[in-house]
Amino acid sequence: MRLLYFLKPQRLQYVAALAQPLASCLSSGINRTPYPQIPPNPPKTGLRQSSSPPVTMDDLLSKAVPPLAPYETKEKYPPPSERQSLHFMQYYRALEKEERATFLGKLATEFGVDHAQVAELSSKVVQAQQKRDMGTVLQVEDRLRYYLTPQYKVLLCHISKLEGGMKFLVDLRADLVESLSSKMADGPHIREMNGVLKSMLSEWFSVGFLNLERITWQSPCELLQKISEYEAVHPVRNWTDMKRRVGPYRRCYVFAHSSMPGEPLIVLHVALMQHISASIQAIVKEIPPSELEDGNRIKSAIFYSISLTQQGLQGVELGTYLIKRVVKELQAEFPQITEFSSLSPIPGFTKWLVGVLSSQSKESGKNELFLESESKEISAILGGPLSESLKRLFTSSEWMRSERLVNALEAPLMRLCSWYLYGEKHRGFALNPVANFHLQNGAVMWRLNWAADTSPRGGTTSCGMMVNYRYFLENTSANSVRYLRTKHIEASDQVLNLVSQFKRNSKL
Repeated sequence: MRLLYFLKPQRLQYVAALAQPLASCLSSGINRTPYPQIPPNPPKTGLRQSSSPPVTMDDLLSKAVPPLAPYETKEKYPPPSERQSLHFMQYYRALEKEERATFLGKLATEFGVDHAQVAELSSKVVQAQQKRDMGTVLQVEDRLRYYLTPQYKVLLCHISKLEGGMKFLVDLRADLVESLSSKMADGPHIREMNGVLKSMLSEWFSVGFLNLERITWQSPCELLQKISEYEAVHPVRNWTDMKRRVGPYRRCYVFAHSSMPGEPLIVLHVALMQHISASIQAIVKEIPPSELEDGNRIKSAIFYSISLTQQGLQGVELGTYLIKRVVKELQAEFPQITEFSSLSPIPGFTKWLVGVLSSQSKESGKNELFLESESKEISAILGGPLSESLKRLFTSSEWMRSERLVNALEAPLMRLCSWYLYGEKHRGFALNPVANFHLQNGAVMWRLNWAADTSPRGGTTSCGMMVNYRYFLENTSANSVRYLRTKHIEASDQVLNLVSQFKRNSKL
């Protein structure tokens, strides 16, 4: 049995603490022998805690962020000091969350674009255009493009070339995203820095620089550990579960980058089945038929989980390219596969439904989502006013244990969920982020599945429903273009029939 441990690499002083249980773990198996108490992390030893006077943010930034080189000598200007860049990284890592938000705000505000220079050059462009002097226009535009570069971008570019620098920048952007989301840091300058860093990461992590790796039970222990921790859709219960997900009739692929060894960027789990599955339980809980794969049993490839592992890469297009690469890999390995589909969660449906129930109660005092016969049947089971009873009911998944409730709610919830996926929009595109992702890839909203995820998470987020987005490979490009240009959603007859029922029987 392989030794798989749950502790991330620690500092050198922890080696002895980790080494002690090694022999017992090897002899007694995973999860049987408790690990010893690990000493608490020592105090962070950033620059501020040295014996010399504390380094202030302003001092650190003024020394670490180099000025933008003059346009005329930009090709010959010396690079930033590696020592100062390393100090910048060390100092930032030692900061607490709130301090990091303040630090990033200072960096964005005080070391951005020279707006006076940009205004002057913009004026010169206009003057040259008025004189119809295209040679001068192009020269000044080139200068203008250069001076639109924020000062901090020079530092970030240099950090990307240092050992561990790329991972540092990915983590720094994760902090930016979190700070903006939590409002710890906000404003036009920090939003601009977030966009600048996202653009830089999009270039560095473009698909041509990524390596596709298949994960198996023979992959490094630490990599398997990270994949189990990063799984965001269907949590890995234990190592037996993890072994099953990389074993027979299953595939696990990751994108990796040479500058971040041992760090999966995005993970895709695939089930190889005879038919397109309508239940996640059939994939993550049922034991495969044998240890040896029988190609005759493999007709469908089901993408049942895709997880971005690095939050700093949000908005960088990785998932689309990962699915395309995996499809090619599977076609080469199993030419007999004729069906490619996802089995996707529907995050946000329950929250949307509870919101609609609340708004209807306030505005009209009555529920117009359910047929009269449905309302009577459900009220009789719940023994109270429909809207308030349902709002309480959907706070947990316990209702899924009642066969009467499951049967009574199936028709109305399938109808409502089809509308949520197909009809609810954000700027014209599908409101649901998972739907929007697959539709942008050119998939078809193919089948809505009742009682497809009976786990507590599935019950509370989507009332147990899941949806298949099917990839008809000959049509994906055309579907993607049509969705992106006209916002048209390709859907099956089943979905469209449910949407029609909603329009006839429900009112928002």
